[in-house]
Amino acid sequence: MIDFKIDELAHQDLGQMQMYVNYYDRYEKIEGENPTIGILLCKQSDEALVDLTLPENANIYAKEYKFYLPDKKLLQKKLKEWLDEEQN
Repeated sequence: MIDFKIDELAHQDLGQMQMYVNYYDRYEKIEGENPTIGILLCKQSDEALVDLTLPENANIYAKEYKFYLPDKKLLQKKLKEWLDEEQN
């Protein structure tokens, strides 16, 4: 699961993602699937907040995003590489 936040990371965001991940693992996940991973992309992350809010074994990650995109040719090249890897 991926959640994109336009503001700074708050403990409520982490709690909400934990709830989504728990729900999916309990009611939607099929036997044999790996545990659900939650990713929070936010304007500003706080590692101490993440460490204090989530249990040690949580599969939830919060990272800052940057308002930068590489040029179009580089994105096309990377996309082609990823597609080629998937086909092999």
